[in-house]
Amino acid sequence: MSQWQEEKRTVLEAAQKMSASGLVVGTSGNISLRLPGKQQLIAITPSSKHYDLLSAEDIQIVDFNGHSVEGSLRPSMETPLHIGIYQARKNINAIIHTHSVYASAAAVAGREIPPILDDQVAFLGGEIKLAGHALSGTAEQVNGAIKALGDRSGVLLANHGAIGTGRSMRDAFTACELIEKTAKIYLLALSTGKINLLPPDAIKAVKAIYDKNQSED
Repeated sequence: MSQWQEEKRTVLEAAQKMSASGLVVGTSGNISLRLPGKQQLIAITPSSKHYDLLSAEDIQIVDFNGHSVEGSLRPSMETPLHIGIYQARKNINAIIHTHSVYASAAAVAGREIPPILDDQVAFLGGEIKLAGHALSGTAEQVNGAIKALGDRSGVLLANHGAIGTGRSMRDAFTACELIEKTAKIYLLALSTGKINLLPPDAIKAVKAIYDKNQSED
């Protein structure tokens, strides 16, 4: 049995929950978890496999060079995206890439989501920026996503979907749900013809909560 069985199970359960929650359709999206230790490894979902048919053994272990360490399946084609974010953000331990409807709609419309909700700022760190379109797995995709993510926990990928990150898998899943909720509210508010942003003092106060949570051990 793999020494990372518990971590593989965490990725599997999150992937199946992602699918059941409607955050993806079919085999789209991907999920990874940074593994403990100094080896710089991640557990990540395999490519083109239906989540409801996966077992923990199907979750792949990959090093930060993209080389397979454990598992016989091809890891997600967006593995470089996950590795790049982990390298750029040492406080991120889980990444979930979704194709959720409202977040994808905002991404198709080319809309970054400004700070409009208290919980958006408290849990995602502020605005949800938009990374330019790039082919999956390319350096252009990786660099664009890292830049647009900044120090926050959510980002949109143009004409593609969204990424939620967290210090734990639960945090990353919450980020994805919150990205989708915020995108839905934003698009509905746009349909009324008016958007009221959070006041600057409120943004500053709530962002301090986010910063504190990100820095805690």
